[in-house]
Amino acid sequence: MAITPDSKDWTWVLTRRCPECGFDAGSVAFDDIPRLLRENAAAWSPVLDRADAAVRPDDHTWSPLEYGAHVRDVFRIFTERLALMLAEDNPRFPNWDQDQTAIDERYNEQDPAGVADELGEAAASVADAFASVRPEDRQRPGRRSDGAVFTVVTLGRYLLHDPVHHLHDVHGD
Repeated sequence: MAITPDSKDWTWVLTRRCPECGFDAGSVAFDDIPRLLRENAAAWSPVLDRADAAVRPDDHTWSPLEYGAHVRDVFRIFTERLALMLAEDNPRFPNWDQDQTAIDERYNEQDPAGVADELGEAAASVADAFASVRPEDRQRPGRRSDGAVFTVVTLGRYLLHDPVHHLHDVHGD
């Protein structure tokens, strides 16, 4: 059964604490982003190791496996977006339909152990990418097609909210 797509604009998490998961993106120091990404990724392994990882809690909510696959792909997408920001002046990010990707890639049919491994690899890649950003490049801009503008710093903070929030969603926090 398909999940209703999330159409919220989550960029507000850059200016205020998320009331659902408690994450406060504005309080995150840039230099902490790589470590926090790695810590979050490590917390996904026990979630994806659960016997019921592929079970949806209800008809309107992804399973922990689907959330894990989504987080893995978020890490991959943001690695690409960061690379664009560092290589181009004010790039426009390619659109990514996360809900269609979940359907096309059959998130709910993937192997939980494989997703855990890939999530860890993708997290390490994006964490390494953020760790290698020079201080003089941290204010470089990039934008989504909907007009939302990020700096390298705000992109990292925005990215970090996603896996933190979804770990909360699956009670892995």
